[in-house]
Amino acid sequence: MMSGVFDLTGRVALVTGGNGGIGLGIAKGLAAAGASVAIAGRDAVKTADALAELASIGSPAMPVEVDIADEESVHTMMRKVGAQFGRLDIVVANAGINIRKPPEDYALAEWHAIIDTNLTGTFLCATAALPEFKKVGGGKIITIGSMASIFGGGIIGPYAASKGGVVQLTKSLAVSWAQHNVQVNAILPGFIDTPLTRGGRQSAPAMFAKVTERTPAGRWGQPEDLAGLAVFLASPASNFITGTAIPVDGGYSVQI
Repeated sequence: MMSGVFDLTGRVALVTGGNGGIGLGIAKGLAAAGASVAIAGRDAVKTADALAELASIGSPAMPVEVDIADEESVHTMMRKVGAQFGRLDIVVANAGINIRKPPEDYALAEWHAIIDTNLTGTFLCATAALPEFKKVGGGKIITIGSMASIFGGGIIGPYAASKGGVVQLTKSLAVSWAQHNVQVNAILPGFIDTPLTRGGRQSAPAMFAKVTERTPAGRWGQPEDLAGLAVFLASPASNFITGTAIPVDGGYSVQI
């Protein structure tokens, strides 16, 4: 009985930015739990590699192109996934970008690029998914926050603003859409070893070396560390859980 509540067989999931890093780790977890998975990513080569990994798990999978900050593009993406698989049950709004520099050095265009991708893109994915969810009687939205949803950072001002906004958006959508049997929850990744964070580690090695010292688990996370929570939040096991923001950080956020 307990294994059944985590079973995603017959469910269809869409993961934006699912062709690498955290997104791919989550996509592989959903596939292993039985879901069919659509991967939305801008790099066709990376997407093809990600689809090959999902195929090795035995999951039906498809690629889909999208401009995550464009309303019509996002709606078209949702319709394509629904048409291909016959339904849509789970959306993981993972696509995001970051630019690291002091606040006074950001161009306004850089601010908008980060906010439009990380926050507006999450909003668009959620609102575009709702009509598809209504067709099947409910759905699951998993948003991706950050340690920057909790803490500030001297060289990540726009990113922190966007990720703080993602958490508040998650709570608001959860309240609004409970009536439609849609649960909306956020995952807050800690410091995860991905190509994105490797660049930051190279640019500020002393700061990033402190992460391991502060983390009770004594290591950086791996993309696969996000998979278990994502499967839980995508499955019937979490049907009475909504509006939460759960860190996956090895204890970083609770360490004094």
